[in-house]
Amino acid sequence: DYLPWNQPRRELLHPEHKRWLESTKFDSRTTHQDDYSMKGLVTTRSCKPPAMPNLCNIPLEDLTDYKMSYVAHPVEKRFVHEAEKFRPCEIPFESLTTHKESYRGLLGEPAKSWKPPARLPGTDTPFSNTTEFRDKYQAWPTPQLFSKAPVAFVPPEEKMDLLTTVQAHYTYPKGAPAQSCRPVLPIKKSFRFEGSTTTKDDYKQWDSKRTEMAKPIPHLGFPTEPLDCLTTFRAHYVPHPPISTKSCKPPWSGPRANIPLEGQTTYSISFTPKEMCKCPAAYPEPPGYIFEEVDALGHRLYRPVSRPGSRRSSYLSGGDAENLNQMDLAVST
Repeated sequence: DYLPWNQPRRELLHPEHKRWLESTKFDSRTTHQDDYSMKGLVTTRSCKPPAMPNLCNIPLEDLTDYKMSYVAHPVEKRFVHEAEKFRPCEIPFESLTTHKESYRGLLGEPAKSWKPPARLPGTDTPFSNTTEFRDKYQAWPTPQLFSKAPVAFVPPEEKMDLLTTVQAHYTYPKGAPAQSCRPVLPIKKSFRFEGSTTTKDDYKQWDSKRTEMAKPIPHLGFPTEPLDCLTTFRAHYVPHPPISTKSCKPPWSGPRANIPLEGQTTYSISFTPKEMCKCPAAYPEPPGYIFEEVDALGHRLYRPVSRPGSRRSSYLSGGDAENLNQMDLAVST
């Protein structure tokens, strides 16, 4: 249906070429090249005075204000305070406290209970079940809701045109359905499921042993000689040559040989090519079906010819052809 049209190529819309080329040769020099020419190195003269030692025969005067003005005073003897000796008290201890002296344990009146009586007067009257909300907030009368009767559906009397825009306008009498260029792969039928994958075949489990725990070697021992005033750090933490650890990585078996890749997948094994069938809804009257009735929504219902008299058989509608069984829709084009 969609074929390329043989139309002439449109010319480009561009302004006319009105530029004339100069006959003289282009200088290709810039303003920076003309004004800022390359100059050589300029030798500058250093104004720094020469580094000559300043010799002087006058000796250095080492007198300071501190040496001339400081006068040394004699240091007085430090005063040491002598503590007085403890003298025990000669008056005996009375062993009296404020509680023993003031609180003699006099008899007083017993405490009175301020607890309210267990039963209040006037509790025999019944409890009033009316509240302020019930007295003031009364229920308002609710008006009856108006419901409009639905408009009855009137099915159209004209026959439905099942042609689309593409079928009506883009017609090509010599057209043919496209044929698939894909080769049909042989279906390998087997009752036993092949559970081997690329990971299981190429990445095998290595035979590795469990490494033993690296325990430190005890270096500390009890000396029999007298103490040589050495610390633990100086005695034991001495530089040792580096120990080369053994690599537990398995050796590389080398690059794999040029084994061809197995091109079988689940899709190539399980895919079953099916015939392209035309939808029966595209026909004005579907072949293999008999018109039954028109439902309340305006759909045309069809009954298969091979299943007469069965009310439970699937009906074919003008827009529900895709929901039918594949066996009922297998109509050759």
